Amino acid sequence: MAERETLTIDALEEVKVASVATSQSEESKNEKLSLLTEKLVAKSKSVFLAVLGLVIFGGIWELVSSLTEGALPTPIATLTVLYEMLSDPFYDYGPNDKGIGLQLINSIKTVLLGFFLGSLVAIPMGILMGASTICKQIFYPIVQLLKPVSPLAWFPIGLVVFKDTGLATIFIVFITSLWSTLINTSFGIASLPQDHKNVAKAFGFSKMRYLTKILIPFSLPHIITGLRLSISVAWLVIVAGEMLSGGAGIGFFVWDSWNALSLEKVISAIIIIGVVGLLFDKLFTYIENKVAYKA
Repeated sequence: MAERETLTIDALEEVKVASVATSQSEESKNEKLSLLTEKLVAKSKSVFLAVLGLVIFGGIWELVSSLTEGALPTPIATLTVLYEMLSDPFYDYGPNDKGIGLQLINSIKTVLLGFFLGSLVAIPMGILMGASTICKQIFYPIVQLLKPVSPLAWFPIGLVVFKDTGLATIFIVFITSLWSTLINTSFGIASLPQDHKNVAKAFGFSKMRYLTKILIPFSLPHIITGLRLSISVAWLVIVAGEMLSGGAGIGFFVWDSWNALSLEKVISAIIIIGVVGLLFDKLFTYIENKVAYKA
């Protein structure tokens, strides 16, 4: 009899445990479902507000176009031309008649080359300035002096030095994409906590190991932020640089379209420039979030 009672009690305990486990599993599923629902609602709201903003912008654009009596192309006319441009973006009928795709590729290549060269200089210089007070005192005044200079002011210097408009354009992208990366890298290196330095000393890290295992990993989020700002500046500069240099690129396309009195093409190119700039920013923001410290 006692054994039956014991077995019954054990069976009841097992049922209770199974019931609790099932309840916890259901709660976990409900929580996940609730979080997923919240994310979908937030995403839907974000998309709705973005579309609403575009509709408002389009309405204002249409109103301004009507007030200027068609001097400014309407959104529909511009989007029609944009569609035509994108339907055959890689045609090549000569030096001054290339598709928007070829022009865009040329600009992106120039930007990436200038940006890459600028980063090769800015990151080591930023590390040096952040790690050494003497180096910062020597170089920081030069940075502050040159940073506010307009990108177009560097173009004549590039022409004199390189004797080539293409290289001069790369030069102005290079010189203007330096500063954000350099300053952010320097700040990231200089803000390294003393505890991290003490750990490196306690374990007897060599300079190279200290650099690769502590200094750069800690400052990496700051470096990526600087790179994100620099690529935005580089993409901003390329349009003005190609307007001056001519020949090829999205900036030249804008200037050439203006000379041909095609505002639809000008505005279409502006839209494309904005989209590419947004994609660059999203890419570096994604990388920045990946390397950022999570609490």
